[in-house]
Amino acid sequence: MRSKLFVPGIRPELFAKALASAADALSIDLEDAVPENRKDEARSEVGRFLRSAEARSSDKLLIVRVNPIGSAHFTADLDTLKGTSVRLVNLPKPQGAGDVLAAVQAMDAAGLAGDTALLANIETPGALRRAAEIAAAHSRVAGLQLGLGDLFEPACIDRRTPANVHAAMFLLSMAAAEAGVFCCDGAFPDIKDADGFRAEAAMARALGFIGKSCIHPSQIAAANEIFQPDPALIEQARRIVAAADDAAALGRAAFVVDGQMIDPPFLQRARRLLLASPRK
Repeated sequence: MRSKLFVPGIRPELFAKALASAADALSIDLEDAVPENRKDEARSEVGRFLRSAEARSSDKLLIVRVNPIGSAHFTADLDTLKGTSVRLVNLPKPQGAGDVLAAVQAMDAAGLAGDTALLANIETPGALRRAAEIAAAHSRVAGLQLGLGDLFEPACIDRRTPANVHAAMFLLSMAAAEAGVFCCDGAFPDIKDADGFRAEAAMARALGFIGKSCIHPSQIAAANEIFQPDPALIEQARRIVAAADDAAALGRAAFVVDGQMIDPPFLQRARRLLLASPRK
């Protein structure tokens, strides 16, 4: 999921265009992008799209950001997703493991299949502090997503100071690593600042994030380029995993590949690279 294109749930005229884009995933929003008095309308449009032949046959990862748990719309949002090809429910503003468990219980009650996973937004100071707890709360949690707008703006933290962004990204990456889930970067709000988008995406890539959210199609190409796995690293990872099997048969935990000593941490990295870059 190198790129995840944000699509307002109240803009059905954009659905087909988004599906035809180069984004790896579509994130259809029922939360902030939909006015309170149009939530029902958005659910109807999103449900219709997700049940369409075009959506069902697409190879894109389809994600829907629902309204927060405890809101008047959360249960209705989940009901809309039943029987669709949605694979990730994007949960905004969870504050701890309890919110995740309540969301999972609601997903079960709504009849969402067990392979429908959760992507938890980390967008408050408390959630960032408890990010590992949120990620490990249930096996349905597949990943964490950083929301710098909600995290920084109320606290008057400068988004343009790279050290501030790096600090939040690092904490989220460590939390995801502790729980064994992926982490995805959030949106960059200045559509015209292509260099700023690239710089933030490159920072996220260097910190182990798998991709970045895009709020405009013009950002997709940069995200795909920056998060594209290096073919040489992928081939090396395959050699490492193959050598690990041979070493295990000989009762060895450390071995050499391409002149480099490989032990468990490097093997874990190789396996993670291969999971993120399946053969086509």
